Amino acid sequence: MKTRRAPLACWLALGLALATAAEPKTLTLKEAQEIALRQHPRITVAELQALAASQVVLQVRSAFLPQISSDISAVGTADPANTRIAAGSLGASHVFDRASGGLTLTQLVTDFGRTSNLTESSRLHARAAKENAEAVRELILVQVNAAYFTALQAQSVVAVAEQTVATRQLVYDQVKVLTENELKSELDLSFAGVTLEEGKLLLAKARNDLKAASVALSNILGYRGQQDFVLAEEPMPGAIPTDVSPLVNQAMTARPELSQLRLERDSAKRFARAERALDYPTIKIGGAAGTTPERDPKVLDDHYAAGGLFMSIPLYEGGLYAARQSEAQLKARAVEENLRDMEDNIASSVRVAWLNANYASEKLQLTAKLLHHANIAFDLAQARYKVGASSIVELSQAQLNKTSAEIGVATAKYDYLTQRAVLDYQAGTLR
Repeated sequence: MKTRRAPLACWLALGLALATAAEPKTLTLKEAQEIALRQHPRITVAELQALAASQVVLQVRSAFLPQISSDISAVGTADPANTRIAAGSLGASHVFDRASGGLTLTQLVTDFGRTSNLTESSRLHARAAKENAEAVRELILVQVNAAYFTALQAQSVVAVAEQTVATRQLVYDQVKVLTENELKSELDLSFAGVTLEEGKLLLAKARNDLKAASVALSNILGYRGQQDFVLAEEPMPGAIPTDVSPLVNQAMTARPELSQLRLERDSAKRFARAERALDYPTIKIGGAAGTTPERDPKVLDDHYAAGGLFMSIPLYEGGLYAARQSEAQLKARAVEENLRDMEDNIASSVRVAWLNANYASEKLQLTAKLLHHANIAFDLAQARYKVGASSIVELSQAQLNKTSAEIGVATAKYDYLTQRAVLDYQAGTLR
């Protein structure tokens, strides 16, 4: 029996598909932010908590609406002659032979503001929960930015390390040839070997740092396992504002954490008002109506209906209501102080972030100049070594300075981008 072979085109298509599937996906910062906002569990938790808080509003507000219940009773007595004494949950009026059903309605007339204050308090708390969800989203966004720029920095350092190894490998090969021809000493070859191995060690560390950065980025995006991405470069942001005061003022109005605490403060005050209303009467109206198809006609009618007005007046509760009122007022004051503390901390954080961003900008300019001079020094040291005007030590030092400057430039660039993202977050403009 002959085996049918697949056409060559099929194998080529399969190989192309596998290669495409294995190729890492290019990811921009905006795409990374969208992925995190869509699937990070902390955002989902905050949104669910906000939805749950909105249901509390409906629960509290339900006290304003009529409360209707249906009751069905069927009673049979063991001895009709002994129905006037009934211990336990069955009272004397409950033990007549009957089968009946009816509706009971209760409607709140007024509780002097307690339910309305509780409803408004829960509504403010629900709005605070939404602000908390927004705060969580912004926190995730700044963490995505930091992880993204850290991964880009790791990629750049890997590129620098690979170029460093290639350059030092070339120098080592040249020195080895010169040593074999007795134009350089074994000491020169040893120094070249040391710098080459240092470069390889740097490359190994850079690759490990890149893997760790990829794991951190995958985690903040909401993935359980590591995802391989090719990260796109981001344009440099505009100039940093020269005055920090407008940023502080903007943070005071734009930060969702402050909006959340302001709403929590207002909610606590309304709850304190509701607790004060415990001392006031509660007035309700109620009614009941039903039918009794199975009954003793001498004792019960075939239907019933009744209505009434009910007032509950608290007289003495052992200090319970006073303690609850005091507790609510103290908690409201505590939220007020938390808000003031948060405002102070955010103002301080904006100023520190502004200083860090300015330093990162200055560092970026200085490292660029440092790299320029390090390249010139390396070229001169390499030329001097080739003509025998300098030692291998001078060349090795120039190589080290050049590598350090290249890493410094890569680090300074992405540190600046990270600090700008932190500044935007602290000022409440990171979206």
